[in-house]
Formats: sequence, C-alpha cells, structure tokens
Amino acid sequence: MLFYSFFKSLVGKDVVVELKNDLSICGTLHSVDQFLNIKLTDISVTDPDKYPHMLSVKNCFIRGSVVRYVQLPADECDTQLLQDAARKEAVQNRQR
Repeated sequence: MLFYSFFKSLVGKDVVVELKNDLSICGTLHSVDQFLNIKLTDISVTDPDKYPHMLSVKNCFIRGSVVRYVQLPADECDTQLLQDAARKEAVQNRQR
C-alpha cells in the first residue's frame, strides 16, 4: 500500500513509464489503482521512430505487471519521507 499511496499523491504530475518491452511513455498521471495499473493522459513516446503507431495515441492504460520503471519528477519526491514510510512498513511486516 506504500507505493499505491505514493503514486496517488502524484496524480496530475508528468511521469515517464518504461515498460518491460523497452517502450517508454511520457504523460500526465491520471489515475492509479491498488494493482499499480496506471492511466496516462497526453502521452508521447520517447522513441517515435521505433514506435510510429503510438503517435496517434493520446491516452493509455498500462497494466501494472508490465511496468519496469516509473521515472518521477525530482521536485515532487520527498525521498526522506518515502524512506521513513518504507522502514515503518518493513517493521510492521516483521511483527506479523
């Protein structure tokens, strides 16, 4: 739930999602669900020559299991807060 909450706080921000098939999609994060499925709006691909069929696509839904990386805006990430939350969640999981 840590990452889900974190991504929910980034709705409306520009992100780059790299998929396992090496396709990178830039866009505005519209929504995310508990399975980390992502919906992007106003998308563009980083390599339009390799994926010309993606030029006409404006919005997309990305299944969470095909995501390799999500590049976030550096000014939107409070890394200290994220690290503290990860530590707290790890401690809670060990106590179970």
